[in-house]
Amino acid sequence: MNEPSIRKPIGVLAIVAWIVIWAVLAVTLPRPENVWLQILWFGAFGLAWIAPLKPVLRWMEAKN
Repeated sequence: MNEPSIRKPIGVLAIVAWIVIWAVLAVTLPRPENVWLQILWFGAFGLAWIAPLKPVLRWMEAKN
């Protein structure tokens, strides 16, 4: 019988930690004064957090 993998719980905790850190960075880094530039700023931050998680997701799904 296959033993359950610890990878998924560790990966989920890593993803949640990354999202919290990314959100704190997004609101604390200096941002532009212009409203339209702020929309672009938060739009870019809203999408850019996903790319660094690809290796974590790949690791979580890997077989032992």
